[in-house]
Amino acid sequence: QVQLVESGGGSVQPGGSLTLSCAASGFTFSGGAMGWFRQAPGKEREFVAIIRQTHGNTYAADSVKGRFAISGNNARDTVTLQMNSLKSEDTAVYFCAAGYPSISTLASPGGYRYWGQGTRVTVSS
Repeated sequence: QVQLVESGGGSVQPGGSLTLSCAASGFTFSGGAMGWFRQAPGKEREFVAIIRQTHGNTYAADSVKGRFAISGNNARDTVTLQMNSLKSEDTAVYFCAAGYPSISTLASPGGYRYWGQGTRVTVSS
């Protein structure tokens, strides 16, 4: 059974930093992708960043480029999202996702089969 376990959420002031981690078990994501989506209250789930396991290529939403960085470990079963210069609009529940998206679904929740339970990030003064 595939499990994605997230950690690292919390509360931080604007301009601060947080690190999220997601550990996968029960599945080898060789050739697939792992990453993060987020959902703010009353909004759709949106793409944040993903890493493709085969070549380590990363993709990030325009809203987080230059502030967030995603990385994976050598075993390709853990991804980390380093979030810097956090803004109030980054407040959301962050979900780890894994699967085999096509090029056209890399940034779409529908491209991912497996999901974590979510971890809350609150950015507030």
